[in-house]
Amino acid sequence: MKSSSKVMQGQAPLELFYDGECPLCLREVNMLRGLDRHGRILFTDIAGAEFRPPAGIDFATLMARIHARRGATWFEGVEVFRQLYTAVGFGALVAITRAPGVKQLLDLGYTLFAKNRLRLTGRCESGVCALEETAR
Repeated sequence: MKSSSKVMQGQAPLELFYDGECPLCLREVNMLRGLDRHGRILFTDIAGAEFRPPAGIDFATLMARIHARRGATWFEGVEVFRQLYTAVGFGALVAITRAPGVKQLLDLGYTLFAKNRLRLTGRCESGVCALEETAR
């Protein structure tokens, strides 16, 4: 599902690929939608039945780590959040996340979260945390 039709002229939107079945992810997306007053972000739910991965990337890759793209440029992991928060006007705060030490800590924290996201959000059954890809 895509939304945000008010993308500023002359600037490609930042397309966020998010897991709409992840409660934490959905909370962040809903907050960003509220902050995106200028329509700079295009939200794409990769868990939606109609979703088809863009050329050059597969569903499993999109599920493993958060991804976004602007035109032909792809971002993943913490850099996606930097791009998102810059798009909604928090560029000055984003700069802090690039500071030595802070950057490495955030990268490590996100890597640990991404590896354990399904378990942390209650999406494992009988100790198995694999997602079955529906026919896409």
